[in-house]
Amino acid sequence: MSDLDPYREMVEAYAIGALDAEERAAFEAHLQDGCADCERELREARWLVSQLAYLAPESAPSEALKGRLLRLVASEAGVVRFPEKPKKAAVPVWLWAGLAAMLLLTAYSSWTALRLRDEIGRVRQEMTGESEKRARLEKELASTKQEATMRAIWTSPESTKIMLIPPNKEMPSLEAKWHSRLGIVVTGYQVPKVSDNHVLQLWLIPKDGSKPMPSATFWPQPDGRLAKLVANPEGGIPEVKALAITEEPAGGSKQPTSSPLWVGAIS
Repeated sequence: MSDLDPYREMVEAYAIGALDAEERAAFEAHLQDGCADCERELREARWLVSQLAYLAPESAPSEALKGRLLRLVASEAGVVRFPEKPKKAAVPVWLWAGLAAMLLLTAYSSWTALRLRDEIGRVRQEMTGESEKRARLEKELASTKQEATMRAIWTSPESTKIMLIPPNKEMPSLEAKWHSRLGIVVTGYQVPKVSDNHVLQLWLIPKDGSKPMPSATFWPQPDGRLAKLVANPEGGIPEVKALAITEEPAGGSKQPTSSPLWVGAIS
């Protein structure tokens, strides 16, 4: 036998897939070597295999086989059920209850917050009214106390009377009374207005010749009346020889910046 005979015997078996793995590998290696005869015979064998299906006679299954198949399908249909269309999942009742409770709590919280805000506003308004009322009462009390002190100084026989005479005779005189414990009261009528951003300032002139001691600042009322209480003068009557009043910038001065408008000696 020639070298090609074993491979030619493998052609039909290779075409129908009947070779084992070792034989198939050897035959494919032989084809890769370029054997034209084996390639031609392989093409003819493959064509022949493809035509075998058309040579088989037509046949139909027997009635017995059909019956068995139908019974098998019927029995399987009774056991196997096609999956139904999934239903939409229902929302649990507890979830609806929780949602309702949350909405109710939110509504209650909002109502409570609004009510609390209104209550806070009302309390603040009342506090503001009470603060204003208290400030008004304190002011009235201070004014009443001041008037009472001024009346006590003015009517007390222990008070020292001091006449404040102006260098300018066209200006009215002022009168002061000094009580050793209650203070000084300065009064006057038809007192002219001071310049803008200026005030009247009281000075205590010491007996030892030292610098004048600054005291309270004040200004007359629009109708020219003047009534000023100096509750705590720095010096006592024995150390002071005179009182003086000058016009100073608003806020007062540490030393006089103008000539006295009124001067009164203490006898």
